[in-house]
Amino acid sequence: MEQKIKEGLEQIRPFLQRDGGDIEFVEYTDDHIVKVRLQGHCAGCPGAQMTIKGVVERILMESYPEIKGVEAVQ
Repeated sequence: MEQKIKEGLEQIRPFLQRDGGDIEFVEYTDDHIVKVRLQGHCAGCPGAQMTIKGVVERILMESYPEIKGVEAVQ
């Protein structure tokens, strides 16, 4: 599953990089939560939580229904 998540993040990454940011996979928990770390401009962006929930979480959950959510970690 981790490999599938990383592949999904690779599809999202160019959109974040266009704005000077990036995303790193951290962990897929036993309770089906994906943990990611935003990097670059995305790390301090006021809209970071909206990016996680509105973009990253939506895309990953549509592709892999077993995922229950996406959370950002420091």
